[in-house]
Amino acid sequence: MTIKWLAWAKEMQAISQAGLEYTRDVYDKERFEQLRELSIQIMQEYTEAGEEKIRTLFASETGYQTPKVDVRGVIFQDGNLLLVKEKADGAWALPGGWADIGLSPAEVVVKEVKEEAGYDVRAGRLLAVLDKKFHNHPPSAFHVYKMFIQCDITGGAAGVGTETSAVGFFPQDELPPLSEERNTKEQLKRIFEFENNPHLPTWLD
Repeated sequence: MTIKWLAWAKEMQAISQAGLEYTRDVYDKERFEQLRELSIQIMQEYTEAGEEKIRTLFASETGYQTPKVDVRGVIFQDGNLLLVKEKADGAWALPGGWADIGLSPAEVVVKEVKEEAGYDVRAGRLLAVLDKKFHNHPPSAFHVYKMFIQCDITGGAAGVGTETSAVGFFPQDELPPLSEERNTKEQLKRIFEFENNPHLPTWLD
């Protein structure tokens, strides 16, 4: 369900950021700065994050604002799905994280799986590109696209990283508590459908 104040604050922030990038009028610049300040005040009013954190994470970028990209690796072994336990919330997720500047989606997923789960993998099929707003994730200050890429293990061994505390393979009917910030039960259900029917088309929001 869309939280209206959060959607409004994000839209105001995007408009102000684009305006500050492209305007050449000093008075318009002042108006866009005022709009950005209003978006910050809305975030302060409805969240527990302090002003400094909001300015750093939510309102410090320049240029035309675009969605952030989250890349997740999908690895099956004997019909079981690889998940990692996140230190941040103690729940489980597909290995992955934010896309890095300078790396392709395939390079990102290979790097993230190695860092979070210990395995060397080869990126294969793109299973899904989802818009986080259409799924039952917790509210976020960012507009996020999520990419799910199926991978094959080529080497390495299970091992935790700086952001993970456990690694395991799970059948669909025995999934552990999920980190819903990163992936939902409904998304993983669909991921298992890809394993059972490899001819399904890419899932695209």
